[in-house]
This record gives sequence, structure tokens and C-alpha cells, in this order.
Amino acid sequence: MKIGVVSADVASESRVALTPDAVKKLRKLGFEVVIQSGAGQAAYYADELYQAAGADIANGSAEVITQSQIITTVNDLPAEATERLSSGQIVIGMLDPYRNTQLDIYAEKGVTAFAMELLPRTLSRAQNMDVLSSQANLAGYKAVLLAANEYSRPFPMFMTSAGTVKPAKVVILGVGVAGLQAIATAKRLGAVVEASDLRPAAKEQVESLGGKWLDVPMSEEEAQKAKATGGYAWTPSEQYIKDQAAVVDKALSNADIVITTAQIPGRQAPRLVHQATLAKMKAGSVLIDMAAGTGGNVEGSVPNETITTDNGVRIVGAANIPSMLAAQSSDLYANNLVNFITTLIAPANDDASASDASPNLPLTLALNVDMEDEIQGALAVTHDSQVRLGKR
Repeated sequence: MKIGVVSADVASESRVALTPDAVKKLRKLGFEVVIQSGAGQAAYYADELYQAAGADIANGSAEVITQSQIITTVNDLPAEATERLSSGQIVIGMLDPYRNTQLDIYAEKGVTAFAMELLPRTLSRAQNMDVLSSQANLAGYKAVLLAANEYSRPFPMFMTSAGTVKPAKVVILGVGVAGLQAIATAKRLGAVVEASDLRPAAKEQVESLGGKWLDVPMSEEEAQKAKATGGYAWTPSEQYIKDQAAVVDKALSNADIVITTAQIPGRQAPRLVHQATLAKMKAGSVLIDMAAGTGGNVEGSVPNETITTDNGVRIVGAANIPSMLAAQSSDLYANNLVNFITTLIAPANDDASASDASPNLPLTLALNVDMEDEIQGALAVTHDSQVRLGKR
């Protein structure tokens, strides 16, 4: 059984779906691997490294798709590649399912497509497949470095004979995986860090990393509701949202660096910073909008561009930060894919023959696609010639 790797077809994407180390792991499981020539070049994985790991090199995506039963990709397949798919093939990647315009085509061709973003993150056995966490962790780290590069002053406090340099004030909006890593990184660089999130349960995590929680007054009823749900399923009242906006507005007015991380799968990113707040910020302050690619948390942000407002505030539209750390991002992503792929297979050998098999010979593999499996069923957006998204 052969797994294929298709190269990204956009200039802004440097990651590759499988690395040479991942190829070795798949080979040990019994797979063959074919990779499009140059697919790993931008992540510093040359074709020779893949060949040394046991992969075949194909001249183009068409050759990869023709040979492969399972096709891996970082983002959605290019349209010309999708047209070459055939019934029974499997596509695995971050397919952006809620905005994907090719799902009907996948279904018509009888392809089973798995969108890795849909992983049920509360399942303990799924944690090593969580692409959102692995990529967000690196993105949160890199976002702080981007901010440090854009900011015209240092992060830590300096005591010098010429005077004292005050530490930078950093505000993180959105305390998920990326936000927590951003807090930790900014603290390591010596900044004073504040953070806010709609989930009151995030307070303890923020404070454990040395950040200050931007506290918002909450009624006893709301406090009980938030506590009962752990914060994750809590829907705040309009008054709470209004009060939080006031607290955040004040914090941003005094901030040197603001990093926004809030994204909602399948929807435009929530608007967290409006023009009225931007107008109050100091000249030279920097905002890193990590949600710029899905509509932006910051009003006026543009994906992959840096905008300077009339009052001297720099807004960086960071649409694909993980791609800036392509080698490590690819390594983690590839591990996530390998772990998921193991759920799709079952050795064709019975227990007796498997135990007698030479350890140097791979087992004969057979696909075990099962929509009743809680992981496969959650990730499958097309199967059995139907679009499954929204029909669970």
C-alpha cells in the first residue's frame, strides 16, 4: 500500500506533509511512500533525504496521485490534482472543511477525505494527532519573535548608567495553545504580560505562566455557569462582553505589543480590536494578528502585510506563522499524520502469523476505514460518495 505526498502549490506555504523521519516510521509499518519532487525543499528536506529514508520520488502531483492509495497534504489539494483522484482513495490534510469548495468533487469521485482540524481534542487517544495544537504552539512562540522584531524598543528591563529601560508591556488576547505559548515566550524575553480570554477558566493557566489576568467583574449567576462548564461551553451575557471590551480597551491603550490569537473553525475570526481602540494606542506599538487569514481579530489587518495606522501603530497580518518555522512545523505535523494513519490500517496477518513474521519484514496491510470510530468519523468530511460535514 502506497502513501503519497503532494507539494503545496502556494508561495506562502513552506511546510510538507511528511518528513524523512515520518517516511521511516511508515516504512516500518509496511507502507511504501512516494513524494513529489521538491515537496520538502522549502522545509529543508531535500529529495535525497527522502530517498535515503526509503521513499520514491515522483516528477509531479499527477504521478503521486496515480500511484497512491492514501494522499497526504498540508492544505487542500490543488484543483488539477483533485481532478485526477479516483474512487477508493483517501486524502488527509488540513482541508479547511467549512470553507472548502472541493468537497462535492471529493464526494463525486468516491474519495474519503479526512480534515485534521476536526479532531475531537478532548479524546486522550487523539492528543498525538492534534495538528491544531502542534502548529499553534509554534505559532505562539514565533508571534512573539515577530513582535520583538517589529518593536523599536527592547523587551526586558535594562539598568544602565544612562538610565533605566522599562520592560515592554505585552497583551495577549485569546488564551488557547498559541496564547499560552505566547505568554511563556514573552515572559522569557523579560516583558510584562497581561492576557484576556472569554473563558474565565483560563485565569489559572495565565497566572501559572507569570502573566496577569485581565479580570472582568462577573455576576454570581455567570460565575456559577462558567464554573459548571469549565468555561469551554459558557456563553457570556452581553453585559459581560461589554465589560470585558472596556477592560481590554484600557489595557491596549497602555500596551506596547498586542498579540491576538482568536479563531473559530468554520467562521470568520471574531473582531477583538476596533479602530476606536487603535486610535488610543501609542505610536510605535505593534499588533500581531494571528487570525489575519480568516478575517482578522484586528480591524484593518491585511493577510501577509504590515499596515501602519495614521497614529503610528503597526498591524502585522500574520496569516500563516507555522510556515515560517517550516522544518519544525512539518516534523510535528508529519508525526500527527503518522499517528492518525495508524488508525486506518489493520494487519491482514492473523496473530499467529504476525508473531512468526520476521521483525525485518513489514506486515501485510489492509485499510480499516470505519466511520463508527470516534476519530475517523469525526475527521471524515467525505465518504461513500457523500459529503459528511454537517451531517453528524
